[in-house]
Amino acid sequence: MAYSFFQSSRSRRNGALQNLEASIEDQIETLREEIAELTHALGKTSRRQGEKLRSQASASYEDFLGRSEDLLNELQQRYLRSAGEMRKTVRRHPLATIGAAAAFGVLVAMLARR
Repeated sequence: MAYSFFQSSRSRRNGALQNLEASIEDQIETLREEIAELTHALGKTSRRQGEKLRSQASASYEDFLGRSEDLLNELQQRYLRSAGEMRKTVRRHPLATIGAAAAFGVLVAMLARR
C-alpha cells in the first residue's frame, strides 16, 4: 500500500510538472508572437519616420538652394553696380586714379621688401 501511495504522489508531481512546462511553453510562444508583432510595428514606425525625415531634408535642401540662388543673384547685381560706379569714378578722375594706383603699388613694393 505504501508503494501505491508514493507512486500516485509521483504521478501527481509529474503531471504538475508537465502542466507547468506546458504553461511555460505557451507563455514563451505568446511572448515570441508579441515580440514579432512589436518588431513589425517598430519596422513600420521606423520606415514612416525615415520617409518623414527624408522629405524634411529634401524640403530644407530645396529651400537652401533657393536662398543660395537669390543670394548669388544679389551679389552679382551688387558687383555689376560697383564695377559701374568704379568706371564712372575712373572716367571722372583719371589722374587721381593713376596716383592712387601708383601709391598702392609703392606700398605693396615696400611691404614685399621687408
